[in-house]
Amino acid sequence: MSYPDARYFGDAGEASGILRAADTPPDLRMYAPGANPRGTDVHYLSTGATTNGAFGLYRWEMGTRPGGAGAHFHRTITESFYVLSGTIQLYNGKQWADGNPGDFLHVPEGGVHGFRNESGAPVSMLILFTPGAPREAYFEELAEIVSTGRQLTDEEWTDLYLRHDQYMVP
Repeated sequence: MSYPDARYFGDAGEASGILRAADTPPDLRMYAPGANPRGTDVHYLSTGATTNGAFGLYRWEMGTRPGGAGAHFHRTITESFYVLSGTIQLYNGKQWADGNPGDFLHVPEGGVHGFRNESGAPVSMLILFTPGAPREAYFEELAEIVSTGRQLTDEEWTDLYLRHDQYMVP
């Protein structure tokens, strides 16, 4: 394994870091109408657009309501999960297991995976996608569906998933 080809060709470096404070409000809220307790807050820590396509990193803060993503895979991106707090069920393509603070799951392209919060307590985790695909559009479309209570047909779900490199597994 070697370093990738250079992407920066300046001589002295540059001041280009982006600091995001921990108390920055969430970029997206996934709340069902009248949801109590709260749904999911998503923080776009770094997107594919801000990392020049290198990666996307999101802090996913789930409330006490059950929820998550069923078994699926991606053809173009890897996905990794790092549990910050709480207990979340993580699926590695073979079995569901409790993910606790400090636990990490990496899933390469084509790897079946999923996550769900069934603990009845809040959960916080980091989700990393490489390369940095535009996952924000997918998350925002899901949030709109949840917040409006809109019911999609099987064909509409299939279209949504195909547009966002998401292939569901029964």
